[in-house]
Amino acid sequence: MISSFSQSIRVAATASARSTSSPASLFARALSTNAESLKVTSTSATPTKKEERIRYFKIYRWDPDHRQKPYLSTYPVDLNDCGPMVLDALIKIKSEQDPTLTFRRSCREGICGSCAMNINGRNTLACLCYIDPEGEKKSSGDVTKIYPLPHMYVVKDLVPDMGNFYEQYRSIEPWLQTKDGKAEGQAEFLQTREDRAKLDGMYECILCACCSTACPSYWWNADKYLGPAVLMQAYRWIEDSRDEFTDKRLAELDDAFKLYRCHTIMNCTKVCPKHLNPGKAIAHIKKRLAEK
Repeated sequence: MISSFSQSIRVAATASARSTSSPASLFARALSTNAESLKVTSTSATPTKKEERIRYFKIYRWDPDHRQKPYLSTYPVDLNDCGPMVLDALIKIKSEQDPTLTFRRSCREGICGSCAMNINGRNTLACLCYIDPEGEKKSSGDVTKIYPLPHMYVVKDLVPDMGNFYEQYRSIEPWLQTKDGKAEGQAEFLQTREDRAKLDGMYECILCACCSTACPSYWWNADKYLGPAVLMQAYRWIEDSRDEFTDKRLAELDDAFKLYRCHTIMNCTKVCPKHLNPGKAIAHIKKRLAEK
């Protein structure tokens, strides 16, 4: 009786194995496996939406062709879809929201000085100014205010009239002057490494006018006072050992307005985007004149 019972169990197990390994059951199992794999794939492919980081830019607008007073326009920008610099935001606004927005720009590397403007109350270069400076609290909904360089005539929007500034720069004759010129066969005007090092901190100036337009003395006397940028460039040629007209250059600067309107407020040094020190150069000019 025991052997017949074990034989019946063996027959039932064989039948069960045959039923589970039949073509129909294998096909059903394959469909079930594919469905599960598809379900996992579709779930993992769902993109995670980033939270928007909206920054509002309030930008000074004025068009001389329209009889309208200057005003501020507000533009929202998602910082997740924008470069880190203020210039990136301006380009994005002009490309995607308002093509009439006008500003200067060129190198985007802090070399040309074209994109100088007043950002959140400070003169700087838009291409070097971070939208969210390191160390500052970052939150959605913050406002960045952008104006043209202060106390200058405005051509349009963020474009100031630099004519007076460049005319003052031309007045100091910013080129090497020698009495006899080059000797026959002479290649360069040579100087020692020590003399060359004296020009460091002055030749790097890119004439962006951030320092001059941050100077209260320049605001009040822009027609007569040369301003920090131009005076630093003047001292660059006074200090150049290859130049032979140092006394003439000093004499032309010895003026109550051209030079001595500087009251050492030092706004110029504080805002310089190249980290130069125009105030120090002006002090050296005054010292050279006092020693004469």
